[in-house]
Amino acid sequence: MDSFWQHLQNLTDAQSIISLGFYALLIVVFAETGLFFGFFLPGDYLLFMSGLLCSTGTFYVSIYTLILSLVVAGILGNFVGYWFGYRAGNQLFTRSNSFFFKREYIELAEEFYNKHGGKAIVLGRFFPIIRTFAPIFAGVAKVDLKKFTIYNFIGCIAWVNTFTLTGYFLGRKYPQLKDYLEYIVLGLIVSTAIPLIIVFFRRKFHPTKIIKN
Repeated sequence: MDSFWQHLQNLTDAQSIISLGFYALLIVVFAETGLFFGFFLPGDYLLFMSGLLCSTGTFYVSIYTLILSLVVAGILGNFVGYWFGYRAGNQLFTRSNSFFFKREYIELAEEFYNKHGGKAIVLGRFFPIIRTFAPIFAGVAKVDLKKFTIYNFIGCIAWVNTFTLTGYFLGRKYPQLKDYLEYIVLGLIVSTAIPLIIVFFRRKFHPTKIIKN
């Protein structure tokens, strides 16, 4: 348990985040929202912490620049994911599993998309794994690019502003929160993981038939 907390503290240490640099933060957001191997990256809590650290003056960038840059990175990431899925097509459903790729994640994104339609691109921004694979599946399904673009913009703007501004305004009101980042991050991890855990258990005990076109 001590090693877990030590690892968590390393991930949430303000100096560690700053040492990565502003552009590294954008690369993480870009990768998590469009590259299939980016599903394990910590998008939600990095957005929250970047806003929190920005408000306390620890992260030296204006909130306007931060949000605009994060939105652009997230939008571009989704376009790359869409293009990858469009090019790879249904071959992704037969691709062998590896450390960086899990076929069931594509199937999970398909199930999520079949349930919510185009809104899955927007809603999926708020769920780990779905956030990475929803745009890829949209490309596989050949979703109309104009519709995808609209959902992409809406979803990314909502996602970035929700987490970044929440961190920013909480940081302004309660600057001491930066001393409790590990607890905040743990709460974010649990709250965003619960819906996925429920879905995984439902799929395990009540499997649904996935139909490929």
